[in-house]
Amino acid sequence: MTDLTAAVDSYLALRRGLGFALVDAGWLLPNFVGYLHSNGAEHVSTELALAWATLPVNAGQTWWRQRLGIVRGFAEYLRNIDPETEVPSRGLLPARQQRVAPYLYSDVDITALMTAARSLNPPLRAATYETFIGLLSVTGLRLGEALALDRDDVNKDRLLLIVRHAKRGGRKVPLHESTVRALKGYFDCVDRHFPEPVSPSVFVSIRGTRMNKDSMHATFPVLIDQAGLTGQGQRPRPRIHDLRHSYAVRQLIDWHQQLADVDTRIPLLSAVLGHSDPTSTYWYLQAAPELLAIVAQRLEEFLGELP
Repeated sequence: MTDLTAAVDSYLALRRGLGFALVDAGWLLPNFVGYLHSNGAEHVSTELALAWATLPVNAGQTWWRQRLGIVRGFAEYLRNIDPETEVPSRGLLPARQQRVAPYLYSDVDITALMTAARSLNPPLRAATYETFIGLLSVTGLRLGEALALDRDDVNKDRLLLIVRHAKRGGRKVPLHESTVRALKGYFDCVDRHFPEPVSPSVFVSIRGTRMNKDSMHATFPVLIDQAGLTGQGQRPRPRIHDLRHSYAVRQLIDWHQQLADVDTRIPLLSAVLGHSDPTSTYWYLQAAPELLAIVAQRLEEFLGELP
């Protein structure tokens, strides 16, 4: 019988030796093995892999596909050791749909979300979610980037956030003084609960360990409902990732309202968001109707000034 726990350790060590960070796989695969053991399974099966991948049940299909993809990579490796391993085929979950317009959170929406987070119990959990939502709304970080942050990544003196586990290399994100104060207040709360740190992570669970995506995906829909937020357009309900979209659109709207030269500033926003190609950032111009309206108004004013 194959020792699945040892196989996970070997697989992660091999891939990391090749230069892969495997941040999510590092905690997801041990979780998957625990799921197999809880179901009395000694081998990876497609049925159990799919059942595990579609957890939490209220998470989005993008996250489910990521979970199944991580298991598929491990299963392909494991099959060389254990011939009874089943490798989940591609196409078991719906393919990625055409990119749709994001839900754009207003300042009122974000305040409602943070208020809902404050009602969570115990108090440390409430502080974690309130601070997490606040940070994403003012930095545009991806979910995984925020969860991978360590306290040392917060440079309070230079008002910078060092994003090391980014999608395409590291980057520095500017912070407002009020954001640094909010993070310090959260750190003080964590330190009161854990005088001896359990994890260097910025965001911790009620056990003091690093927060993970499963917990966020499970709790965020609850906060959305409690805040009374509903979907709009093609998207049925707001997502965590839409906080990132909202940050980008809000920045573009501010620049347009200031009559700034947006084209020269797009590369700056691309750098903050971690986009390798400014084309990805330009997509936000068509993602927000209010932004298009401002652009159209500026164009109309410009044309009206022509002789």
